[in-house]
Amino acid sequence: MQIELHKKLKELLETAEYIRDIKGEKFFGIGSLIERVSEYHENFYDFSPGEVKKFIQETERKLNVLIEEAEKSLTPYEIVKITRHPQRFTLQDILENVYDSYMELGGEGEINIDPAIVCAKAMLIRKVGKNYYFHQVMVIGHEKGHGEEYRSGGSAKPWGNEKALRYMQMAETEGIPIHFFIFTPGAYPIEDYPGAAQQIARNLYYMAKLKVPTVSFISEGGSGGAEAIGLTDIRLMAEKGYYSVISPEGAAAIEAKLKEGRPPRELVEKCARALKLTAKDNLELGTIDRIIPEPPLGARRKDFAFFRRLKTELIRATDEVVLQTRNLKLLRKYALSKQEGEEFKFFVNWELDADEVEILLENRAKKYRKMTEWALCEPKSTFKCFLDLGQTIGRKIKNELKFKVFKPGHKTFKKFFEELSNESSILLKPVSDPVKNVYNLIVGKKVKPKFPSTILSDESHFYNIYNIPIDLEDRTVTCPQAEKYGCPDLWVPDLYGEFCGVCPNCGYHFPLSYKWYLENIFDKGSVKTFNDEIASGNPLKFEGYEKRLKKARETTGLNSALLSFEAKIGGISLIAIMLIADFRGGTVGVAEGEKFIRAIELAKITRRPFLALIHTTGGIRIHEGTLGLMQMPRCTMAVRDYVDAGGLYIVVYDNNSYAGPVASFLGSAPYQFALKSTRLGFAGPRVIRETTGQDVPPDYHSAENALKRGHIQGIWDRRELRKKLFSALLTMGGKNLYYR
Repeated sequence: MQIELHKKLKELLETAEYIRDIKGEKFFGIGSLIERVSEYHENFYDFSPGEVKKFIQETERKLNVLIEEAEKSLTPYEIVKITRHPQRFTLQDILENVYDSYMELGGEGEINIDPAIVCAKAMLIRKVGKNYYFHQVMVIGHEKGHGEEYRSGGSAKPWGNEKALRYMQMAETEGIPIHFFIFTPGAYPIEDYPGAAQQIARNLYYMAKLKVPTVSFISEGGSGGAEAIGLTDIRLMAEKGYYSVISPEGAAAIEAKLKEGRPPRELVEKCARALKLTAKDNLELGTIDRIIPEPPLGARRKDFAFFRRLKTELIRATDEVVLQTRNLKLLRKYALSKQEGEEFKFFVNWELDADEVEILLENRAKKYRKMTEWALCEPKSTFKCFLDLGQTIGRKIKNELKFKVFKPGHKTFKKFFEELSNESSILLKPVSDPVKNVYNLIVGKKVKPKFPSTILSDESHFYNIYNIPIDLEDRTVTCPQAEKYGCPDLWVPDLYGEFCGVCPNCGYHFPLSYKWYLENIFDKGSVKTFNDEIASGNPLKFEGYEKRLKKARETTGLNSALLSFEAKIGGISLIAIMLIADFRGGTVGVAEGEKFIRAIELAKITRRPFLALIHTTGGIRIHEGTLGLMQMPRCTMAVRDYVDAGGLYIVVYDNNSYAGPVASFLGSAPYQFALKSTRLGFAGPRVIRETTGQDVPPDYHSAENALKRGHIQGIWDRRELRKKLFSALLTMGGKNLYYR
């Protein structure tokens, strides 16, 4: 009896401390109540059992009232604190209370390639009437633990995400569904192989076409770290969870332009509201599919009713994904309507045949293609919509006929003619060879060029000064590496003209205007932009952001940070995009994501190479919240579709390239190159210092280190960029390209 009372006092003390941690010391005198409960707990044997029992009953009533009051006034930032609290349930609690059995794979606890990522083979038992049915699933998720430092708070290292990818592949081999659990403030920012950004990109690329049903559950979804295991068929979210492009503290630091220290609490609260990071917000934005209700102030480790509900929702969500691949729609709707409540009316087999897998992938592609489209700022009349649709259909029909009907026939005839010619030449060889030898002795043998006539060897004077003020100033500049290498001062017109912004002594690459690339890299007059009218907007109504966008539009003459265009290099036609530093640091939001997808879709239809020329990118635009974050999976799916269709995708980085784009649609490119002096990585030095407590060396994000780590395939000199690209177009890519 006394043991139970003492245990109950401890539980009440934990609850009171939990309320204080969420709402603050002054919330309805919670501090004094904690002192009173602590007194009874520490001096337990000084009180009679009757006194203790009476105190427990009174305290329970008070705490229930406080919980109800706290629930009514919860702010977004307080929800963030609930999600982060040590008493919050973790993946380990879910494995023990939701699944009927499980076996952890790849090591346990500290004996693990990365303790922040847990993979397990688990079993779910479904009861239908008096019968029991068993489902095998693969469970992959972040484990925050309850204060274990070695788990890095659920921040997965690159090799942890690589482990997750391996077990995704195992689940695909075995044909079993995957349940993903997202409990992370963000990925651990480390560039050591396989690299934080590049590994997230690999995961997204593979998840785009996973051939098994996938369901994710979000409790704490922080930025790209969440996306590493977040591209799924159905996305569930805890009612008291948060899902955001950045933490409220990180957003506040950016808004306050802090280089060191913590931002003020008021600004953090304001950013938490502006980011629209709660489950309710994300459901309205369309970035999740369903909310799993929680008790007031959120579920904790011993909320067994919540675990029962979560089990039911996971089974129902997996059923829904599977049933959507079945052909009979009426039967499907009926089946889903009957799976309400905690009891199941029938058993759903989670195995998919080949046709159902195709439907699964189609459904996933359609889901993400439509996601965030509502937030697009694109002035379009009904007539323009029909015109664009007609052009798209016409282009598809034209290219389908050209490449799947006429060209194969032409190739077959050409092959037959070549074989016939070869056979004929063998028969005539004894007669023709003596004649040829005599002719060559008299006239001289002609050697055919190894490359087409469009080779760029005669373009030594191709680069010129683009007519912008900085390039025409009559002054000199000093190379930043002059002290180290003894570089002479450079006259500006020469530097930005024949030197292509490169120091001729040490090779340092000065930043150039994006217009320089358009003028000098591509054939003269070949650059034709499209989708220019698509504009970056302010879908979250982020305070003050509209003015910044207006200023960016006025300064650059652009509507977004991404320029999409058709162009030619040495006569070879291609589709290209450029992320431009001048517009909000080359950050990506809804407009940029949609323009990227449309551009790569056009490249797929017309069978042209696709080039991403990254003038600079600072990551995903925080002012668009998870709407911006969703461009990571959306664009990566488009990349996967294009590459699978036989396209050639090349990425060239210049200046600085960081975060979300590198961790998704750029980092998933099979061919990635960087110009000298490029800085490339997942997070900047300040974020790394705040996250890990360590300072990184100055060359940590250099192109040379990126090449050593295997993150890129080569380093190019800007003076040779045009020739390098032309050579790549000739030597890379498969037979599906139009010029093959």
